[in-house]
Amino acid sequence: MLLKCHRKVEATELLKKVRRIEIKTRGLTRHIFAGQYHSAFKGRGIAFSEVREYIYGDDVRNIDWNVTARFNHPYVKIFEEERELTVVLLIDVSRSGSFGTTVSFKLDIMTEVAAVLSFSAIFNNDKIGVIFFSDRVEKFIPPKKGRKHILRIIRELLGFKAESNRTDLNVPLQFLTSAIKKRCTAFIISDFIAPDFEEALRIASNKHDIAALKVFDPVEASMPNIGLIKVSDAETGYEKWVDTSSGHIRKAYMRWWDEHTARIRDTFKKCGVDAAYISTGEDYVKPLIKLFAAR
Repeated sequence: MLLKCHRKVEATELLKKVRRIEIKTRGLTRHIFAGQYHSAFKGRGIAFSEVREYIYGDDVRNIDWNVTARFNHPYVKIFEEERELTVVLLIDVSRSGSFGTTVSFKLDIMTEVAAVLSFSAIFNNDKIGVIFFSDRVEKFIPPKKGRKHILRIIRELLGFKAESNRTDLNVPLQFLTSAIKKRCTAFIISDFIAPDFEEALRIASNKHDIAALKVFDPVEASMPNIGLIKVSDAETGYEKWVDTSSGHIRKAYMRWWDEHTARIRDTFKKCGVDAAYISTGEDYVKPLIKLFAAR
């Protein structure tokens, strides 16, 4: 009986969290992102819509000669953007996402960003699917439309427990390339603390339109001077005592972080991937708008 009550409480709390995220992100999407998303991520191309009578100034290259011959009067073809997209979110659910020194963990920000993108997709009548990954594909939710589908995605994000702690971006990128046959728009939401993935990203970006959202915590970018502390790697379990009062150690760490960030930026640039950099200590709205505006 106690176990059933506990599970019921957990389910109720999960539904409350889902509702809170829906209210916040749906409002943001409606008032801020929907238009930018529509402009930034185009449809698959231009599709024939109808014919109408030729009007002075129309492009003569669009004249439909068959219809023109039938009615002995010039008619032109009208084309419209084939708007519907398939959107796929590649979401990092490895243990490194469970880190945060501000009001939110990295995974909390990833969840909200994923929800914003999901609602932006359905407001534009696009399908959306998700690949949860660590160093393997943990779960694949095929692209669909509708509010119920998005709420399922949010529930999965809030309650998902990965089988592996580690991260390897090569695996989900290879899965995206092989599993999604038609060109899609894909968002990789991760901290990108992972082994080299440039080749897999290059291949995937040749087939799909990819954007990267790198989420990080301020402490990861600059080690604070707080004395002797024990640090642990969430993905490997390795622990070590570090004297953060040492200027030499702090400089060495900052050098590593700068090199890591430069390598990631260079990888995105080489592969033609647009990117946004989102800190857990700042609002994610501005980086997303900047990403959309740059496309």
